[in-house]
Amino acid sequence: MKATTIRAAAIQLETSIGNTHNNLKACQELAEEAVKQGATWIALPEFFNTGAIFDPKMVDVIETEQGVSAKFLQEFSAKHDVVIGGSFMCRLQKPDGSPAGVRNRYLCFSNGELIGRHDKDLPTMWEAALYEEGDVNDTGELGSIEGIRVGTAVCWEFLRTQTARRLQGKIDVLIGGSHWWSIPENWPKVLTRKLEKNNYENFIKTVQETARLVGAPVIHASHCGQIESQFPSIPFMNYKGELEGHAAIINAEGEILAHRSKEQGQGVVIADITPGYSGANQKIPDSYWLRGRGVLPTISWTMDGFFGKRWYKKNVLNQ
Repeated sequence: MKATTIRAAAIQLETSIGNTHNNLKACQELAEEAVKQGATWIALPEFFNTGAIFDPKMVDVIETEQGVSAKFLQEFSAKHDVVIGGSFMCRLQKPDGSPAGVRNRYLCFSNGELIGRHDKDLPTMWEAALYEEGDVNDTGELGSIEGIRVGTAVCWEFLRTQTARRLQGKIDVLIGGSHWWSIPENWPKVLTRKLEKNNYENFIKTVQETARLVGAPVIHASHCGQIESQFPSIPFMNYKGELEGHAAIINAEGEILAHRSKEQGQGVVIADITPGYSGANQKIPDSYWLRGRGVLPTISWTMDGFFGKRWYKKNVLNQ
């Protein structure tokens, strides 16, 4: 691959949970703003069309690859001659056309053509109630665009070392995004203040470390804004918090080139990056997790994952 520079943009969306129409409208406006600023690669976040909370109503906004969200990606890419990608809850279909399970599917288009797809490896916490894990052989490699090898990672995939193992030395650009929420704000501050500080810092550092370990620049989109959710594991308790922001463009050494905090709200970050494997060949840690998750996320990962999977099988699978 010849050395080149591309102008990359990452979208930060103030999410309207479950409102596909409003979210797609906002994504279109933000992506058009990026195009006006010269961006030719645009990252939308995980669940760019709906956000994701544990609520039975979320089942009603699950789409297929023939739905309006995939169509938006394809048409925007074709109209503006750009690369654009994002993930959404996608209902799979059996060979006879009947519905099957749901995946958190990332699609990437270039000039209106599908470059590749990736299903997130594991649902995070309450997400287990909404979709199932991806195939073990899905590496996150999407394909090639004019000789540039493209890969993706979604949210807590940045937190697991297996992502770096799958992609190290195999891609020249990583385009992805997250839907990372805060420690609950409606719980006692004496318990959560320090945990939230660590959670917020941990988020962006996982993306930086993944860039460094993979050896390629990262275009990382995200969400901001307040959210509320139920818990699959604790029906009498609810969650109130916020989405953590951190839309960023990061180079192959893990340095932040452009960044948007949650306090800055919805918007676009743009920077020029040079695709290509850095050749750093950094040692990937032997641990399963790239960084520690903290006490509350660890508990939620276990409990909401267990009860979420049961709810998914009863209420989402094959519906």
